[in-house]
Amino acid sequence: MKYSLYIDESGDHGLSNLNPDFPIFLLCGIVISSENYEKLNNGFNSVKRDIWKSEHVIFHSRDIRKCEKEFKYLFNLNLKAEFYKKLDNIITSCNYKVIAAAIKKVNYIKKYGKLSDDVYEISLSFIIERTIFYLQSLKESDVSLEIIIERRGAKEDKKLQEHFQKISSRGTGYIKAGKLSEYNLTISFKNKKENINGLQLADLIAYPIARYILEPERINPAFEVFKDKLYKKSEKRYGLKIFP
Repeated sequence: MKYSLYIDESGDHGLSNLNPDFPIFLLCGIVISSENYEKLNNGFNSVKRDIWKSEHVIFHSRDIRKCEKEFKYLFNLNLKAEFYKKLDNIITSCNYKVIAAAIKKVNYIKKYGKLSDDVYEISLSFIIERTIFYLQSLKESDVSLEIIIERRGAKEDKKLQEHFQKISSRGTGYIKAGKLSEYNLTISFKNKKENINGLQLADLIAYPIARYILEPERINPAFEVFKDKLYKKSEKRYGLKIFP
């Protein structure tokens, strides 16, 4: 069985400039089988056709929240309600797991300083570890995992590719390289313009998780839609890590 891990981020991964309104970096992964991805892909495309009469619309969390670009249509409250109802139904009904890692920057800098390890790399290592734990729990044979990450830039992608190769050859703190090799891990970087619905789902989910971490008591209807998709182990939320 082939699985994919779609990864997108919310917030700036840099530690130099802190946004006081959003002092967090969050990396979100969506783990989904090829069979279940077909339902997700068809569902997202159906929503796009129903509302925009085209599959070429790219769901982007910020544009949707701000009603910008193609989402200016959402100033029409009836259309907005229809859109969210259809979208939430797909997000709720499809079968996938969410695994995310968050860096609370103020606490992280106090503990490790601004020149510590790359927070994106730390987050990616965690997500890969927990994804492998999840796949192990399924007890399926001949499982392969492709990691798909949205492109950020040639320099950033090269650095991340090197980090992935290091993980593959050395393993992580919790998983040996030999175990990782059993899942035939590959990694690819895709442009947002390629209109990949798995990456769009990761984008839509990342921001509500970050907002939940920053303000856990605040009403967060978007988080409520998918919170049961967070990977759990022994009834504990095993798919969300907050550093430090």
